Amino acid sequence: MKKISFPILLSLFISLVTSCSKTDLDLSPVSSITDNNFWKSAEQWESFVIGVHSRLRTHTFNLFVLGGMRADEFGETSFGGESTNNRERLWLNTLNVSNPGVNGYGDFYSNINQINLLIQKTEEATVLTEANKSYYLGQAYGMRAFYYFHLLRSWGDVIIHTTATTTFDLNKLAKEASPAAEVMALIKSDLDKSEAAFGTNYTFKSNKIIWSKSATLMLKSEVYLWSSKRYSGGTADATIAKTALQSIQQNATGLGLMDNFREIFGYATKGNKELIFAIRNDLNEYNFMGGEFMVYLPQINYIGNYYDSLSHSKIDVQKDLVGGTGGFQAPIKKSTYYRFPKEDTRKYASIQGAFTFNNNEYALAGCFLSKYQGILNAGSRVMIDDYPIYRYADLLLMLAEAKVTLGESPADEINQIRKRAYGVNYQEQLHGFPNQAGDDNLDEMILQERFFEFVGEGKRWYDLLRFGKEYVYKYTTVTEEYKLLWPVDLTTLTNNKALQQTPGYL
Repeated sequence: MKKISFPILLSLFISLVTSCSKTDLDLSPVSSITDNNFWKSAEQWESFVIGVHSRLRTHTFNLFVLGGMRADEFGETSFGGESTNNRERLWLNTLNVSNPGVNGYGDFYSNINQINLLIQKTEEATVLTEANKSYYLGQAYGMRAFYYFHLLRSWGDVIIHTTATTTFDLNKLAKEASPAAEVMALIKSDLDKSEAAFGTNYTFKSNKIIWSKSATLMLKSEVYLWSSKRYSGGTADATIAKTALQSIQQNATGLGLMDNFREIFGYATKGNKELIFAIRNDLNEYNFMGGEFMVYLPQINYIGNYYDSLSHSKIDVQKDLVGGTGGFQAPIKKSTYYRFPKEDTRKYASIQGAFTFNNNEYALAGCFLSKYQGILNAGSRVMIDDYPIYRYADLLLMLAEAKVTLGESPADEINQIRKRAYGVNYQEQLHGFPNQAGDDNLDEMILQERFFEFVGEGKRWYDLLRFGKEYVYKYTTVTEEYKLLWPVDLTTLTNNKALQQTPGYL
């Protein structure tokens, strides 16, 4: 008997087996499964697929850190006086082998190995319908490409691992990293396989917390926009990105912008029309980023002493759903707050300003992320909002980016975004493209619109990298080219002798 050990939290997603009404991901552990007692029924496949998604959820915090924390959204000292606990190394870009920011390649390979197993078993399956078999392969290849794209953008050369191993351990793999160009080729190949497997099936399952063809096409667009700019793909790759995005618009039903920006992220509006793929959190089941999100919130015991300049009253930690219970280690920069136009509703839906009030004047003491507010449960705040990976606004802004590369007008997409952002205050001649100051510089315009739209969604660092190192130098504290990538942590290097440190890091 061949025994396969799974270092992963598997879960039975009972709603998918028995009904479509319940959408919680139950993280019940299954530590050891053998070929003799698993892969025998369609229900077991469904269980394993949801286990892969559950594992993805445990990686949310690392996705957030890798995609955003080294850019220009966060920084400064906490106005509550807490220590940053070394998190300032992220936005100051003083990472090194002893302080790498993220360890063990984000633990992504643990799930990549499970995805490899899913691919192998699904391709061999005889108990699945062809429709289910195709859908699972579409998910598996798409999610593997998703992980490798994060690895590529963060470390460049990384280990390519595409076969399932019985007892996978990154630190015992003793395998060297492959060149970034080979990693990109794998990503594109996996995207092709995912798209082909899904075929014409654009179905969204379980309130869009399960990988779909639209998620694959969003990732494909992001990948090809990256290769258009970073791998000399030019207009050919931009055309592929544009076509993928338009395929979603033409075939995936029910998508569009939410009228109210804040409701995109609300607990009561999970699975809304703007979401394309999101990571699920739910009451008594799993907290946002596994509870790690509390470092982005000021403490309840003092935030109520500050004022909200809009309501002209002290912040009410219960009514306003603000404040955390941990140490406040990563404030939003004041410059981020002031960068937004006052009429832009995304400003106040994304960032909460904490003001002092003296001599009839408000003074900004500091800011914190308010995009994810959680709910009150038995008098306590619980962070159980979903975390968006792809949403319709991202589709529009990537489509605008592709059009700019192709010499086409991005006016339609940009103005849809701005109309929602400014709401009743929107004036075409003032706010519409190309009438705002700076609209003549198309790359800067798209970067700024993405900045306003996606604060706190783990996209800013990757956006700056995609547009070019000159934008990273301009907007972040990075001044040396080697810092565009991340260092490999000491433990990983020590245990895997075949690996080499990212060039430039000591």
